[in-house]
Amino acid sequence: MIAVSVSPGVIDAGVEFGAISATGAGGIATFVGLVRSDDGVATLALEHYPGATEAALEALAEQAVARWDLLGARITHRVGDMHPGEIVVFVGTAARHRGAALEACAFLIDRLKTEAPFWKKETRGDQTSWVEPRGSDDAAAARWKA
Repeated sequence: MIAVSVSPGVIDAGVEFGAISATGAGGIATFVGLVRSDDGVATLALEHYPGATEAALEALAEQAVARWDLLGARITHRVGDMHPGEIVVFVGTAARHRGAALEACAFLIDRLKTEAPFWKKETRGDQTSWVEPRGSDDAAAARWKA
């Protein structure tokens, strides 16, 4: 079971967990990404390329399912304007055993940070700036190439 969603709607981590746990797995791993208030960030705006973004997330989920023999993978990503503390992304993986679920979850969040077409803009006071890609994200994604 693969489920991918990109929406401006609020993400309910409990609902997302309930959906991934319905797989009958022995191990479930989740990651919930929140908007940080680093350096006074008041608003994070995420833009995406509809259709292409969902396809990229679907392809990543398919890779994870095949690589770790998962029972399920779920990626729910928010777009639009968000504020510190709000959920930006939920990633959940379900497997027969915890090791596969944990590795696949880390793979998905590391790779989606660099491969999914999202653009981030931060607002601090009356200053707005686009967020540049980070070398640390590239390094995290690179460990999964093989």
